[in-house]
Amino acid sequence: MNNSDGAASKAGDAVLPASISSGVRPLETLFDRLFRLVCTSFAVLTLVLIAYILFQIGFKALPAVREFGVGFLTSTKWDANTGEFGVLPEIWGTFYSASIALLIGGSFGIAIAIFLTEDFLPPRIEWVFKNIIELLAAIPSVVYGLWGIFVVIPMLRPLAGWLHDYFGWIPLFGTSLSGPGMLPASLVLAIMILPTVSALSRDALKAVPQRLKDAALGLGATRWETILKVILPTAARGLFGAIVLGFGRALGETMALAMLVGNSNQLSISLFSPANTLAALLANNFPEAGAQEEPVLLYAALVLMAMTLGVNILGAIILERSTTRLSGGK
Repeated sequence: MNNSDGAASKAGDAVLPASISSGVRPLETLFDRLFRLVCTSFAVLTLVLIAYILFQIGFKALPAVREFGVGFLTSTKWDANTGEFGVLPEIWGTFYSASIALLIGGSFGIAIAIFLTEDFLPPRIEWVFKNIIELLAAIPSVVYGLWGIFVVIPMLRPLAGWLHDYFGWIPLFGTSLSGPGMLPASLVLAIMILPTVSALSRDALKAVPQRLKDAALGLGATRWETILKVILPTAARGLFGAIVLGFGRALGETMALAMLVGNSNQLSISLFSPANTLAALLANNFPEAGAQEEPVLLYAALVLMAMTLGVNILGAIILERSTTRLSGGK
């Protein structure tokens, strides 16, 4: 027995590749260290860049912060001639449009993710649909804006007129859609965030262990019972993270909203009334801003950056915790 074991051991040693038997080469170790150094450097540079951008915007916005303070966030008047500035309507419009877009785009995004991950389609057709949805993210924002002006607004105008005539007493339909407004902007924005929500939701659903699905089906659950009662609850944190990141994407959108929202400095919950957002305010006012208005606009940019950074950081944390939980970590 000992002789045979020794022979087997020698035979096993004989077939080992030279790269394995000789251990890690010095060149590989050097490459690994250089790669780690480059990745660490880029990560640090990213943080430095973000800090530098925040510092530059904050420093240039400091005069407006000192002059207007917190009242800038609660005032509703924007008049450069009288020196009165407030961004409450823009903050409201930013959150309102992003929320409507998230309600529509988030629902469709999760539904598409379920459709593409639970074997409802043959693999080739599933691949085609997945790439078509991802290509939506490659369309320029200004093209979405033009499409909204020439297609979405004319398409919505008859429906908006009917809702206003018969249900105008409801605040949501209190005005008629004569041109750009909140609903067209939100619908286009929903399409723009659809690829983000769909892609992240697919990753969350794919991370659900197959054994959970098999166990549910083995216990007699139907396909939809498995999806609704096992898969979605298990992936809930990942899906919520996808929604939060989609919300952050919607908050920072500029050109399409600047073209479709109406750029009206007013507070309204009507879906058809014109409104404004922080990003649209910056895009429309910066080209003609004077020395007095520039610090104020940078103050608004600082507010928008704080909102989007906060939402995206929250979404990233939720996604990370969800991935750790599904993989068995603590």
